Amino acid sequence: MKKVIHSEKAPKAVGPYSQAILTGNLVFTSGQIAIDPGSGKLIEGGIQEQARQVMANLSAVLKAAGTDLTRAVKATVFLDDISNFTKFNEVYGEYFSSNPPARSAFQVAALPLGAMVEIEMIATVE
Repeated sequence: MKKVIHSEKAPKAVGPYSQAILTGNLVFTSGQIAIDPGSGKLIEGGIQEQARQVMANLSAVLKAAGTDLTRAVKATVFLDDISNFTKFNEVYGEYFSSNPPARSAFQVAALPLGAMVEIEMIATVE
C-alpha cells in the first residue's frame, strides 16, 4: 500500500508527481530543488544557499511522512556543475555530522528552473 505525502512547508509539486510516497516503512522523496515554498520561486544565491534550501525542503517533506534526516538511508544528489561538489559537501555535512546516509552525486546537463542542485532521498519511518 502506498500513501502520498504532502507538506505545505515544501514547494508544491509542479507536475504529475508527489512530494513523497510512503510505502511500508520507507519514504521516497521526489527530487527537491531550492524553491522557496512561500514564493514558489528559486532562491537567489550560490550552491551553498541552494543546498540549505533543498535540505530545508527535504526536512519538511520527511517530517510530513513522520520521519527526519537522521533516518535517511540513501541520498541522490544532482549538481549542474561538479566543480561545486566541495562547497556543496560542506553544507551537506552540516546536516549529517554522524551516520550519514549512503549517497551518489552526479553532474547533470541541466536542472529545472536553472537550479544548481537537486536531491532525492529514501528514509525509514517507524
